[in-house]
Amino acid sequence: MEINKVSIYLLFMDLLVAYKNDPAGHNMAKFISQNMNYDGDVYRGKNFDLIEIDSPAISADWLDEKYEYDGFIFLSKHAAESGTLALTCHSTGNFDEAKFGGNQKELAIPYPDLQKRYMQKLWDNHESFSDFEITIEATHHGPTHLKKPSIFVEIGTTELQWNDETLCFAVAQLVVNTLEKPRGTSPFAICFGGTHYSEKFTKELLFGKYALGTVMPKHALNFLTPDLFEHLLTQNNGVQAALLDWKSLGKYKQTLIDLLSTTKLEIFKI
Repeated sequence: MEINKVSIYLLFMDLLVAYKNDPAGHNMAKFISQNMNYDGDVYRGKNFDLIEIDSPAISADWLDEKYEYDGFIFLSKHAAESGTLALTCHSTGNFDEAKFGGNQKELAIPYPDLQKRYMQKLWDNHESFSDFEITIEATHHGPTHLKKPSIFVEIGTTELQWNDETLCFAVAQLVVNTLEKPRGTSPFAICFGGTHYSEKFTKELLFGKYALGTVMPKHALNFLTPDLFEHLLTQNNGVQAALLDWKSLGKYKQTLIDLLSTTKLEIFKI
């Protein structure tokens, strides 16, 4: 039985993706590719492959038309007006209009288990990144149309960090370490409410039972319709629970409870 489990694991192959003009993504790719074999436009590895693309990662909805993989992991810079230093990881999607890649009212298939394993690995090494917040972000930006799970791994927050090879190499090593370990089986939850950088959902991811699927923050709840909710469920196939940042939901509490009552999901108010 153990042999079968290993065989199944080896069948999975992810693609790491970096935009050439993204300094943080490029630096992470530069480090990872050192131990890979270059084959055409793809760096080949044992557990994953890697490419650098000529167009922004947030617009890479075309990837699975050219490359067939089980999942896509985007290596990217993170920017924030606050300037707060952060190492983040998040799923993608647009709850309303598509301002930054992807399609409007379309959500990508998240990558819950990979996100949880990477973020826990990052937290285990947080003393090496003492100046940085380690946090998830709410679901946002593109790409949104890939047919396989995807996730963004980001380094923030200014050009100083994006161009810091020592920092980028350290984060890249944790990505590699994560991918070299067997996949987990954590149950996952969809999340509603909270801020863009949800402390509650981050803590659940790091220390709790659940991995996270799509995270819909409180500022996007006015876009939640039955159609969008159905699409969200479709993209989060296999989801077992819903986590609600209850105090933040305001007038949308009943709307969410009504929608969730049509499912068999466990509901947790946190």
